[in-house]
Amino acid sequence: MIDYQQLPPSGDLNASKLRLNYCAKNELLKHAVAAEHNGHGDGFQELVKAHINLGKHCQDTGLILSLNAHIWGSIFPLILYGSEVQKQVWLPALLSGEIIAGHAITEPQSGSDINALTATATATESSFILNGHKRFITNTPMADALLIYAKLDGKLSGFLVKKQDIGANFSDQPSVTGCTSATMGDVILQDCVIPLDRQLGKTGAGGMMIQNALELERAFIFAGIIGIMQWQLKQVVKYSRERKLNGVHLGSNQAISHKIAEMQCRLDTCLLWVNECARLKDTGKRISLASAQTKLIASEAFLQSSLDAVQIFGATGLLEANKMIGLVQDAMASRLFSGSSEIQKNIIAALLGTGSGYRSKA
Repeated sequence: MIDYQQLPPSGDLNASKLRLNYCAKNELLKHAVAAEHNGHGDGFQELVKAHINLGKHCQDTGLILSLNAHIWGSIFPLILYGSEVQKQVWLPALLSGEIIAGHAITEPQSGSDINALTATATATESSFILNGHKRFITNTPMADALLIYAKLDGKLSGFLVKKQDIGANFSDQPSVTGCTSATMGDVILQDCVIPLDRQLGKTGAGGMMIQNALELERAFIFAGIIGIMQWQLKQVVKYSRERKLNGVHLGSNQAISHKIAEMQCRLDTCLLWVNECARLKDTGKRISLASAQTKLIASEAFLQSSLDAVQIFGATGLLEANKMIGLVQDAMASRLFSGSSEIQKNIIAALLGTGSGYRSKA
């Protein structure tokens, strides 16, 4: 069991990096990773339990977003698509937190439509030269490396880019609200030179790699947030028992008790969906539909429960020290990261054979 009382306090960019490193050093990143890769050799159900415990104790949505970007955006793509040499070189550092990473998909003009991405890679005899502009990339600028998707000979492909590579700029702008401790920014590539052995996967495999990574992220990013929702509900119940209105406990008011009951139902529903994704993965089944459903249901539930928590606390819920109003901002962001709620509905409809067709989106 990780002692989260020793988790470094939140704050600036350096604090965010220290908090992620603490989780890595306590081997939180090794769940669902095979023992041959120096992982725990356990399954996704153990990963879910560990991430719920993290959220319950830290209530830091940004840290959860950052960890998931690192796990699904870099660790698992290396496991699934990396050569044996790449796995030997990169995985130990990624699993230990020596290297913090993520993936860079979204661009300013194309948004997260991978069919419209414009970043390019050109091959020379000794290197790749990358050019492009990525936006809203989680873990930038604290990342040491990013898996960046660009078109090589017109085919979407993945490339491992380090912060110190010539022509790579990991920026801290633009600044956004919500999940602020995750750190987010632009990646600008101007004739960025990387060696040939930094291509991950085959040329043209980028779309499949993105879809796989996002399915996993959508399925499990809310495991940690479920832990936060458990803490949130506990605080609401406690407050409703202690606060009195007209001489009776606040929770005795049916309007309040109904909100609390709905928060519990949303929480349990989210837990059921995340556990179902874990069950499917542990039995070797596809999660394309289940992950989109999980992301849609959980992000909407997190937002509504956060709004209800502020309403129940009243003006006290607006105090920064109370954390509830900050969770509203985080919940708003959760409807957008890993694909908005509208994108999840498009995916679900397409997988059911309706809508305009399923085109992979970030």
